[in-house]
Amino acid sequence: MEDLNKRLLKTDERLSYLSQIRDGNEWANLTGLREKYELLKKDFYDYSEDALSQEVRSLEESISFLEKRCEENLSSMDRVRIVRSPLRFSLKDILENVYEEYTELGGEDEANIDPSMVVAKANIVRQVKKRMVTQQVMVIGHEKGHGEEFRNGGSSKPWGNEKALRFMRVAETEGIPIHFYIFTPGSFPVEEYPGAAQQIARNLYAMAKLRVPMISVISEGGSGGAEAIGMADFRMMFSHGYYSVISPEGAAAIEGKIREGEKMPKELVEECAVRLKITADDNLQLGTIDRIIREPDLGAKRDDFAFFRQVKFEMIRATDEVVLKTKSLRAFRAYEVNVQKAAEGEGEVPHIDISWELNSDEVKRLLAQRSRKYRNMAVKAFSGKPTSMSKLYKQFCGAYYSFRYDLLRGQQKQVQKVIKDVSGEGSVLLRQVSAPFSAAYDFVARKPGAKVNKVVAGKNVNAWGEPEFGDTYTSPLANEDRTVTCPNAAKHGCKDLWVPDLYGEFGGVCENCGHHFPLEYQWYLQHLFDSDSIREFNPEIAAGNPLDSAGFEKRLNAARAKTGRKSGIITFDAKVMGVDIVVAMLYSDFRNGTVGAAEGEKFVRACEIARIKRRPLLSYVHTTGGIRIQEGTLGVVQMPKCTMAVREYVDSGGLYIVVYDNNSYAGPVASFLGCSHYQFAIRSSRIGFAGHRVIRDTTGQDIPPDYHSARNALKRGHIHGIWDRREFRRNLHKSLMTMGGRNLYYR
Repeated sequence: MEDLNKRLLKTDERLSYLSQIRDGNEWANLTGLREKYELLKKDFYDYSEDALSQEVRSLEESISFLEKRCEENLSSMDRVRIVRSPLRFSLKDILENVYEEYTELGGEDEANIDPSMVVAKANIVRQVKKRMVTQQVMVIGHEKGHGEEFRNGGSSKPWGNEKALRFMRVAETEGIPIHFYIFTPGSFPVEEYPGAAQQIARNLYAMAKLRVPMISVISEGGSGGAEAIGMADFRMMFSHGYYSVISPEGAAAIEGKIREGEKMPKELVEECAVRLKITADDNLQLGTIDRIIREPDLGAKRDDFAFFRQVKFEMIRATDEVVLKTKSLRAFRAYEVNVQKAAEGEGEVPHIDISWELNSDEVKRLLAQRSRKYRNMAVKAFSGKPTSMSKLYKQFCGAYYSFRYDLLRGQQKQVQKVIKDVSGEGSVLLRQVSAPFSAAYDFVARKPGAKVNKVVAGKNVNAWGEPEFGDTYTSPLANEDRTVTCPNAAKHGCKDLWVPDLYGEFGGVCENCGHHFPLEYQWYLQHLFDSDSIREFNPEIAAGNPLDSAGFEKRLNAARAKTGRKSGIITFDAKVMGVDIVVAMLYSDFRNGTVGAAEGEKFVRACEIARIKRRPLLSYVHTTGGIRIQEGTLGVVQMPKCTMAVREYVDSGGLYIVVYDNNSYAGPVASFLGCSHYQFAIRSSRIGFAGHRVIRDTTGQDIPPDYHSARNALKRGHIHGIWDRREFRRNLHKSLMTMGGRNLYYR
């Protein structure tokens, strides 16, 4: 009878699990089976053992039938509910069953820097013929737990992601692979140092060039929180997991314009889960992951030991593949054939002892392969490919600037160094002797009528002291004949401002308190850069609708008609007081400056052009609302893709400057913007990871109105200075002259 009681209790667990997946007992015959269970439980001791055994068996068979039906018809939202179940396996279960032994680092359980992020030094064992081979790995992942509140549901705080980064560097020092396990609905949206967005950006920047193999597996992957430990050489997903730019409920709130406190329509949530393409099969088709690890029906639980053996096999296999790709291609192909046969049940697991340590040449190949992997992500998710002429021009530029700066400038620097070392005080005499001849040559060589530029009071002026260009652009906001009240009037006693003056002569700035009113991006194009110096490139790259999201094509067409542009970013060459720079400008008019595959591609190409031409790169963020949710994970992967491009540009000796204005939030700030070594903000701008509503819903706490202000961002160390709009041009030029390495063309 005791065994029958255990089986009956197990049926209760299975019924509850089905009810949770289907979000209630209304599906199929769940209500009837629940009533049958309750009756058996109530009259348990009134049955004979044989009769009770027959009833329990009948109930089990009925539940099994429903489980198969449920598995066959799982919706995207059903998979979300599977992942959120407390019965699902967690990282601790993986550590116990996949790895031979492990030591948790950074604390255990509640006595931890951040209990939602677990780091462990572990051993994984493989059998090679008749002996066991042990290999060390660093395991880093989110821990949702099984109901423990202190785990925070797997939502890591900034210091949890910082802990993960710290031990990534330990693994790099020790030369061992890293295994990442992602179990998070998203990062915890707090701005306290080190900051949610900024820490994710730091993680991505470091992971771009970590010198060890990295493997990641996603069970629950919520946008930026997943990317904090998701930028790997090989990316996998559990078959019943999900990976998304936003939760289905969050997408429904945006798409349905649901106000705070209003009930969320269940049908809309289900529809958004489908639109977002969040399942493992969806992501494999989109190319955002490399392989799927199959789970048992309705998802693996903490006692599915056959599943854990499969996870171990897949983790070893993926690590082997990454390592072997850095070695002999022939060896990799032979190994892959044998592994594929083993996976299909046609052979044995290869008995090969593969060292996971890499030498310096293999590390270079590893980093090159990682770079290509992310460079090629989501390249089919936008329209407007470069022409053959533009490709030819890029190759020509690469050869020309390499010859000019690598060969000629390198030789010139060597000669200058020798002259400097040898001449010493004699060089002073040499300059005195040669000065008259140099002056004569300059006088003869200068073209008649040529202007000599100089900087006066922060403005570019010609030889006659006149501005090189005037106020040729006036904001259309200045056409209204009315006054506005400064938001700081009560505090600072600001007088009402006449609109033509405010948006004309004053540049949108209150002269009393310095409050900055928003201005359109065209104002900056006209006032920040030298006259007639802007040369836009890649304008043909257009944002698309790769997931065929209903109604989105119409919105894109409206944005194109409104702006006359095809994406939310403008990339161009320009000059600032005579200094050539490359600019990537995210602007508000096109879908609120959100980033998708087209914007990411244009940004990456801007990084490549700046690297080829040895020019500084400016990211001016007029506004960005984050990653475009209608592109799903094709938008999310722009975070590692663009950060990789930034890292390669900076490593080549470039100067990358980011300037925030108006509102800058979410994914871009948590990746390719927040990773810059030089970040500034225009006064009165707002910078952060998530908006007030998301923070309130996640943390349960209200935040002050100035929580995301530039001043607070500066105090937290997230930015490095605050600029006045009227001094933007002068401050930018000063930064170009004083920051960056020696590889810039004008150094």
